[in-house]
Amino acid sequence: MGPLSRTLAEMRAEREAKRPPEATALMTRATDELRASGVLDRVVKVGERAPRFARPNLANETVRLGPLLSRGPVVLSFFRGRW
Repeated sequence: MGPLSRTLAEMRAEREAKRPPEATALMTRATDELRASGVLDRVVKVGERAPRFARPNLANETVRLGPLLSRGPVVLSFFRGRW
């Protein structure tokens, strides 16, 4: 396991140790259900073209992929936000 994988595994283990076991079980079950639903078969894979989209940014301004691509390569980053 490389340094990043090891660090991430350690961070995950620390968080799980602080979380109530029933919460971890619920999260694990939800993740397993998502995987079983086939959702991963429908996501864009590394190297595939992303669909053209428009989404609000943190300032609630609409960002469109097309105009960004016209300026050069684009790196997309998604985050789940606060739960």
